[in-house]
Amino acid sequence: MNADIIVIGAGLVGSAIAYGLANHGLKPLVLDGGDRDIRASSANFGLVWSHGKGMDMPAYQQLTRDSVGLWSDFSGELGALTAIDLQYERKGGLALCLGEAAYEQRRTELLRLHNQYAGPADWEMLDRRALTALMPDAGLGPDVIGASFGRLDGQANPLRLLTALHAGILRKGGRLLGRSAVQTIGTDRSGCFQVAFTGGTASAARIVIAAGLASKALAAQVGMDIPIRPQRGQILVTERLAPFLPLPTIGLRQTRDGTVMIGATHEEAGLDTAATSTAAAALSAEAVRTVPALGNVRLVRQWAGLRILTPDSYPIYAESGTHPGAFVALCHSGVTLAAVHAVQVAAAIAAGRLSSSFDVFHQRRFDVQEVA
Repeated sequence: MNADIIVIGAGLVGSAIAYGLANHGLKPLVLDGGDRDIRASSANFGLVWSHGKGMDMPAYQQLTRDSVGLWSDFSGELGALTAIDLQYERKGGLALCLGEAAYEQRRTELLRLHNQYAGPADWEMLDRRALTALMPDAGLGPDVIGASFGRLDGQANPLRLLTALHAGILRKGGRLLGRSAVQTIGTDRSGCFQVAFTGGTASAARIVIAAGLASKALAAQVGMDIPIRPQRGQILVTERLAPFLPLPTIGLRQTRDGTVMIGATHEEAGLDTAATSTAAAALSAEAVRTVPALGNVRLVRQWAGLRILTPDSYPIYAESGTHPGAFVALCHSGVTLAAVHAVQVAAAIAAGRLSSSFDVFHQRRFDVQEVA
């Protein structure tokens, strides 16, 4: 089986890049694993978020802003192509502050971020009165004394996004094979990549490794040392309620169908994806402290997923030095960055080379020089 380019991983990162490659006239072959594989894409909270991101890495602030700026056109184009509503809304987003200390800490962090970034601020701090005017039906608890408001932020349905990306790849002439976990990556005498996967083999002049936590072992086969680790996050979902949260917050988001998503934890639990009662209790307590009326609401679902984190939590975009044409793309913000993956990252890979603007995201930033 031959392809213009092989994308390993059909989660949000790999699928967005493959969709973008198809927009450049390539016919990608996308290889996905089994139905029970660990997938961050299916456990996502669904925020399209800019404000508060990128501490100590201005390039990531810019990348995030670029993606948020591209999201409206990206979602409109993808929705029109596939007839799938991504339920994207961009009305702003909130980080609620419980107590004066939290409010001051948030303000200080955002000011520090702004000082690191040369562009205009995309946020403002709201006191309790301004916040209540913005969310009059929320019934915020007495401990909520204010919030930061990100003017560029929004939300989308991550499952609809993933479904639409898969449909878009196929409509653009690409191929998507499920239950096709990649086992080995090699090269022939001409330098063409030979990929062996469950059920077959395929060859292409270029490959993109975007397989989440499986990327470390796959990238090692093309001479790349990729430092990543899992971090468990758990989310609760309530029964359907009448609309009362007009804006998404970090931790509470009301979906189009009325359910409220409550999340998310940050746990070091290895590859364990079990949902726990301890996490449910902590998330519930925080939610009730924020919106007391949620104490009378039924929970209908709980799940856990694994984030893909690098040592500094920022993405890796890189090409192998020993196997030119082999690229790696990893991040833990697959929804927010979907647009920039489909546009900027895909364009660079389609052209055959990552531009210098991506150098800051190379894994070499984790290399530690020995002190003589």
